Amino acid sequence: MTLPHPASPAQASDDPKTDPDSGATPDRLIAPPDRILDIPTLRAALFEAAPEGAPETEVRAAVVSLLSEARERGRETIAAAFSQNPRDAGPTTRAYAWLTDGIVRLVFELASERLHKLHTPTDGERIALMAVGGYGRGEMAPYSDVDLLFLTPYKITPWAESVIESMLYILWDLKLKVGHASRTVKDCIRLGGQDFTIRTSLLETRYIAGHRPLAEELETRLQDELFTGSERAFVAAKLEERGARHRKHGLRYVVEPNVKEGKGGLRDLQSLFWIAKYVYHTSDTEQLVRLGVFRPEEYRTFFKAENFLWAVRCHMHLLTGRAVEQLTFDLQVEVAARMGYADRAARPAVEIFMQDYFRHATEVGDLTRILLTSLEAEQQKDAPLILRMFKRGPQVRDGYQIVNNRLAIADDACFLSDKMNILRLFEEALRTGLLIHPDAMRLIKANLRLIDEDMRRDKEARQIFLDLLLKHGNPERALRRMNELGVLSAFIPEFHPIVAMMQFNMYHAFTVDEHTIQCIRNLSEIEHGNLVEELPVASTILEEGVNRKVLYVALLLHDIGKGREEDHSALGARIARRVAPRLGLNRSECATVEWLVRYHLLMSDMAQKRDIADPRTVRDFAKAVQTKERLDLLCVLTVCDIRGVGPNTWNNWKAALLRALYRQTRRALEDGMEALNRENRGAEAKKSLREALTDWDTKALRTETARHYEPYWQGLHVTAHVVFANLLRDIGTDEIRIDIHPDEDRDATRVCFALADHPGIFSRLAGALALVGANVVDARTFTSKDGFATAVFWIQDSDGSPYENIRIPRLRDMINKTLLGEVKPREAIRSKDKLKKRERAFRVPTSITFDNEGSEIYTIIEVDTRDRPGLLYDLTRTLSESNVYIASAVIATYGEQVVDSFYVKDMFGLKFFTPSKQRTLEKRLRAAIDAGAERAEG
Repeated sequence: MTLPHPASPAQASDDPKTDPDSGATPDRLIAPPDRILDIPTLRAALFEAAPEGAPETEVRAAVVSLLSEARERGRETIAAAFSQNPRDAGPTTRAYAWLTDGIVRLVFELASERLHKLHTPTDGERIALMAVGGYGRGEMAPYSDVDLLFLTPYKITPWAESVIESMLYILWDLKLKVGHASRTVKDCIRLGGQDFTIRTSLLETRYIAGHRPLAEELETRLQDELFTGSERAFVAAKLEERGARHRKHGLRYVVEPNVKEGKGGLRDLQSLFWIAKYVYHTSDTEQLVRLGVFRPEEYRTFFKAENFLWAVRCHMHLLTGRAVEQLTFDLQVEVAARMGYADRAARPAVEIFMQDYFRHATEVGDLTRILLTSLEAEQQKDAPLILRMFKRGPQVRDGYQIVNNRLAIADDACFLSDKMNILRLFEEALRTGLLIHPDAMRLIKANLRLIDEDMRRDKEARQIFLDLLLKHGNPERALRRMNELGVLSAFIPEFHPIVAMMQFNMYHAFTVDEHTIQCIRNLSEIEHGNLVEELPVASTILEEGVNRKVLYVALLLHDIGKGREEDHSALGARIARRVAPRLGLNRSECATVEWLVRYHLLMSDMAQKRDIADPRTVRDFAKAVQTKERLDLLCVLTVCDIRGVGPNTWNNWKAALLRALYRQTRRALEDGMEALNRENRGAEAKKSLREALTDWDTKALRTETARHYEPYWQGLHVTAHVVFANLLRDIGTDEIRIDIHPDEDRDATRVCFALADHPGIFSRLAGALALVGANVVDARTFTSKDGFATAVFWIQDSDGSPYENIRIPRLRDMINKTLLGEVKPREAIRSKDKLKKRERAFRVPTSITFDNEGSEIYTIIEVDTRDRPGLLYDLTRTLSESNVYIASAVIATYGEQVVDSFYVKDMFGLKFFTPSKQRTLEKRLRAAIDAGAERAEG
């Protein structure tokens, strides 16, 4: 893209035949041209294999064999040279185009001179063979499409039709993905006037072979009759196309980006090229520097981004053997290795590589804005629609002006004379609601050095920054623009390491800096009352009043310690200790911010990894939080943090857990810890059951309330107590009763079992659910005093949703077959226990801990490992075979990582205190995990 079109290797001729050796070779290729494709030798061999008069089927078979072998050698030569210079993308993409040119030209020669030779062609029997699209630019990835235009002077003749048909058959036999069109010059003008996609492809035509005057006529008439005078319409069409593409392929910051079509990807750079060529009539982007569109340093950024993205795309094609554009997790690891990235301290090579990727993507966005500014100045592009709707623009303060409905700087020198103006610009943009003019952005980016230590500690600067967060109601917009321009990192240098930092896992959908901004957006949305129905607790907390300054600063800093060897919460707290005072917070506020950053995962962990029905869980959490003020702040921060992870991370299940933990903890803090007393909760639960079962007689009610131990009453809601009461009523010892019902409050399906208790029941139930592909998110099992097991599992399907009613009969049938012994989970689950290809790149170290303090009755075994189908069954089966009684399991999933917490006793009803017993259990659990992982990888 950055170079003029490669000169065509064929000279003009009135004859359809060409001389492919007479043209110029494009600038530097990744390997010598004659090693990529020895055209004279190959041509001689091809023509020898295709004597005049030979049957076409025989000729095709012979030439396809020769061309396939030559093409494969050429591809191997390019790939080998690229592996030695894995970031040298320009010479590589030109080399693939050069190889394709040679193949296509030789095929044209064979078709026109051997298979369908004309001794005295008429004026109508001419063909110009042209490359269009990316191939027309002379840029190709290893498996790019070959887009061809067969250009004829008039209506296509039988001879031309035969030549084209023979060519296409040969190219298809070579397994080339050919896009083709047969048109006259008049057709091209007409169709290009109707369709901007066709017009764009015609913008990049390049002569390959055939009748050159016809190709030159097309170029001239396209410019005169189609392009000139339609610049404004073309720019508008390309920008609309760009917007639609971004909406389809997602934000720049998604962790599996589309390198070609995504925001900040190659298509955006190509759009710049198209617009530049259309408007400025140049195919050399370096010319845009001489025209004053780009500064030299901006052009260097353009070149580096283009080279990087093309290198990534070429490696992706070579790794997969096909035209893959989505940079999936498994490819990220391999591309990073191919491009020479290495692990560094606590950061794996893949994260360093992806951070570079996202930084280049951000630069591409900046370049796009710069070019659009230049076009606006020349009246080539309309201002944004939302701003054109203003009849009268907002009034701006002294030193600013409105240019094309954007906030611009009136005098650059005057603006820069007071470095505080850098922050004031963002405040003025929020105050007026105007977008910042790209020229102003360029000025700031070029003068970031003005943001020094004196400015960071300046009282006014602190106040402006806090006002951006707290005062104008749209902090996300200011922070995102400040981040993209480098202002945020300059003002808070500790923020710089997490800019564009990707976390290599399936849980976080955004880079760390974008996640932080998303969290602050969520907080602002709650404050504005936009999420009252979805987030009633957080909305009420903010309505009742908290220290907003503390909350916003804590959210801004909560992940600032990521990417280092140390635990990011502990390191982040120490960073917050430095940054919070610098932002003007008083001593008490600084202490609270530090505490929030240090423990920002505490509430999430307690809610998702522990049984919040156990009073000990709430008591321990209340002791850690200590005050209602901290509880309120931590609750809101936790909600914003989880919602900021990704678009599908927050759900009713997590909401219900957090609400329950918050309400119980608030009650304990306000009414005292005795409010959590077991006996009180048990009595309340029995009373609620009696009120719900008004149609039961006294004797039956007395039997039901007397048959369960205390943990049963504390561990379940009254709705589950009612279900189990009905399941257990008059149950026989050989019966299995099941109730499957959606639990809408938790976005899950609740499955309740009642059956005679026996060892391993939890494992068998988990196996039955694994066989139908159910993901268990929570589970509890209790044994009644009369020997029955009451087990409840909350499950979701593979999409994280409750099971639809239509799928429940199959679910029930499989569970029954498993419990009756008709299906053996251990064998049946093997075929389902496989990881998807894109998930295999992840490695999660296994950690197993034994906690005897977190529950008064049980030992908590916490297993933190790589998630996979069938894992819960493997773990519960191992525990059951070790004579471990499982009372409940709490499952927390974080992408590819899962934390399974089991509340257990030994066969005598005691905790596992003995270290030797713990070591034996851990060894068995690790063996089960390793065996399952090996099976899943197979």
